[in-house]
Amino acid sequence: MWSRKQTYMQLVVAMVYLCCLQVDPMRADTGAFEANADVGKIELPGTAEFDKAKQQYRVTGSGENMWKAVDAFHFVYRKITGDATLTADIAFAVESKTPHRKAGCLFRQTLDADSPYADAMVHGDGSIGLQYRKEKGGLTEAMKATAKAPATVRLERRGDVFTLYVTPKDGAVETVGPVKLSLGESAYVGLAVCSHDAKASETAIFSKVEISPAADPTKVKN
Repeated sequence: MWSRKQTYMQLVVAMVYLCCLQVDPMRADTGAFEANADVGKIELPGTAEFDKAKQQYRVTGSGENMWKAVDAFHFVYRKITGDATLTADIAFAVESKTPHRKAGCLFRQTLDADSPYADAMVHGDGSIGLQYRKEKGGLTEAMKATAKAPATVRLERRGDVFTLYVTPKDGAVETVGPVKLSLGESAYVGLAVCSHDAKASETAIFSKVEISPAADPTKVKN
């Protein structure tokens, strides 16, 4: 039979465990997504939370960059099989002197730092681009949109083909790509933020976020 001391110790352990669950930032409400995590080498842990009232995602991340052969950023994500489209309006929470901080929509093969991926990134200077890494450990390539933020970005996957659609607030839809790369049947899909400064964090607000089956490209609109 359990002694009173053993029973007491079990209760203490259980209470400590429950308290840890309550304060764990990775367990915040992430809306339509399943989880959030730091990817790559991170000095300042990131966070992600969903504001149900405003229907907005607030994502904070650090990381040296999302470029070259490895990435470092914060990611709120879910895993999806097959074709899909991820759409969002993206704005940074505060002004910054870092023109290459990034926030955007991301399709990624794995959560490894050097994973193949395709993303639609809004930069701190307002530029928008389709970035991609075709193979594990390969160098990132990019195609730049002529339109700048504020804009609606829509990243679409059809098999191994990825296309970015950019709709500025006062203009027509611009198509960037397509680009072909293989992520496998299933991929991690979500919202990413990179501060472009390993010793600082940046926060982005994602609104009008929608994950849906791949749209008919002739009917894409804001």
